Amino acid sequence: MSGSGMDFGRESGGAGTILTPARFVWPYGGRSVYLSGSFTGWSEHWPMTPVEGCPTVFQTICSLPPGYHQYKFIVDGEWRHDEHQPFVTGNYGIVNTVLLTREPDYNSAVLSPQMTSGSSMDVDNETFQRVVRVSDSTPHESLPMISEVDLEVSRHRISVFLSTHMAYELLPESGKVIALDVDLPVKQAFHILYEQGISTAPLWDFSKGQFVGVISALDFILILRELGNHGSNLTEEELQKHTISAWKETKLYLNKQTIEHGKRFSKRLVQAGPDENLKDVTLKILQNRVATVPVIHSFSDDGSYPQLLYLASLSDTLKLVCRYFRHSASSLPILQSPVCSLPLGTWVPKIGESNRQPLAILRPNASLSAALNLFVQAEVSSIPIVDDNDSLLDVYSRSDITALAKDKIYTHINLEEMTIHQALQLGQEPYSSYGTTGQRCHMCLRSDSLHKVMERLAKPGVRRVVIVEAGSKRVEGIISLGDIFRFLLS
Repeated sequence: MSGSGMDFGRESGGAGTILTPARFVWPYGGRSVYLSGSFTGWSEHWPMTPVEGCPTVFQTICSLPPGYHQYKFIVDGEWRHDEHQPFVTGNYGIVNTVLLTREPDYNSAVLSPQMTSGSSMDVDNETFQRVVRVSDSTPHESLPMISEVDLEVSRHRISVFLSTHMAYELLPESGKVIALDVDLPVKQAFHILYEQGISTAPLWDFSKGQFVGVISALDFILILRELGNHGSNLTEEELQKHTISAWKETKLYLNKQTIEHGKRFSKRLVQAGPDENLKDVTLKILQNRVATVPVIHSFSDDGSYPQLLYLASLSDTLKLVCRYFRHSASSLPILQSPVCSLPLGTWVPKIGESNRQPLAILRPNASLSAALNLFVQAEVSSIPIVDDNDSLLDVYSRSDITALAKDKIYTHINLEEMTIHQALQLGQEPYSSYGTTGQRCHMCLRSDSLHKVMERLAKPGVRRVVIVEAGSKRVEGIISLGDIFRFLLS
C-alpha cells in the first residue's frame, strides 16, 4: 500500500503506547478513498485500497491506541461519513466515532519494546486457544456465502472419514521418536530439542516404567521468564540444577496460583492407542489444548512395557484428509469458499465489531521479553512481526525459543535487551515472497479458498498461515491448524 504509514504510535504514541489493529471499511464505492481523523490530526489523509474481488469496497488497517477516536472518509475529494456506523456532530461536521477498549485480562494486541515481564503461567498449547468468529462481510461485499446444507454435508463427510481411519495410519514407514528421561537436567533437554529440531518430547519415568508427560518449547519459555525475574542473566548452573521432574513440580505449583482466574490444569498425560480413530485423536488434541498426542502401544493388558510409536499431530491428520479428498474435492462443497467468508481464524476486527481478542502482533524492535509475555499471557503460539505500516516481515513462534540453545546463547542474553529481530537471526531464514513454502512465513489472501489454505497447512512444518492484504502484505488475520479442525468438527 502506498502513502503514509498507518501507525499511530509512530506519530504520537511514543515507545510505551499499546496499539490495537483496527480495520476501517468504506463499502460504498468511489474512484479514490482516503481516511482521516483525530488520530491523524485531521491534516494527514491515509489511502484506502479496494478489497480484492470487491472493487466498491475500500479498506485500510490502522494501529491505534485504546480510547475515543473520530474519523471521516474523503471520497473522490469530498468529505463523507458512514451513516451505518456511530456518528456525532463535531468541529469537522458530522464525524464517525469509535471507542477502542482493551480487555483487562488480556495483555494487549501490540506490545511496545518497553513492556515489562509478567508472572502469569500457562499450560502447553500449540494453537490459538480462542476462535474469533469472522463477521467482517458487510451486505455490500459480494462474497459467496455457503449454505447450511453444504456446510453440514462437508462436516459430516469429514467426520465419517476421521471416524473410520485409525491413528496407526499416521505412522511413517521409517523415522525416529525421541523421549526424554524425567531426571534429565533441563539444560540438557533444551539442547536436545534444539539439536534434533523438535519442539516437543514425551517424558519417560524409569521408576514408574511409563510415560508421564511431555516437555515443550513453552516449558523453556516459562523457565526463561521465571529465572529472568531474578534480575540477572541466565547461567548454565541455574539450568543445570533443575531436572525436568523438578521443573514439572514447580510448574504444577505455579499453575495452582492461577486457579482463581478460571484455569485448571491436568497433570495426566494425554495419549492415544494405535487403534483409536482419528476423530477421537483430533478431539483429544483440541480439548486438552496440546500440540501432539503420543501414540503408545502395550502388549500387556495392564499397560506395562509401553512402546512409543509416534507423536500424532493435527498436521499429520490434515495431510491425510487433503490426500484423501484431493481428487474428489466436489464432495466437500466448503472447500471452494473463501476463508474470509467462514467462521474460522483470528482476524483484525472491523470498526464497530466486538474486539475481545485483538490479533497479537509485534514490531522487530520489540524485546524478546515482550514476545514471551504474549506466548504465555495471550495464549498464542506465533506472532506476526510487522513494520510501521503493519506489513508482514516475519513470524516469531514459540518453537523458535529453542534456538537460544545454539552456542549457549541463553547464558549471556538479557530478555529485555534482546530484540525480536536479533532473536530471529539465531538460526532461522527470513521470509521470501507471497505464497512461500519455506520454514518461516506462510501467507494467503483473504479471498483464497479453504482448500488452498488447508493444502498450505498440510505441508511439513507449517502450523499456521498469515492472511495478508494483496500488494501491501498488511496483516489481516491468522488461521492455525487448530482453527481448521475446530471449524470442521463443530
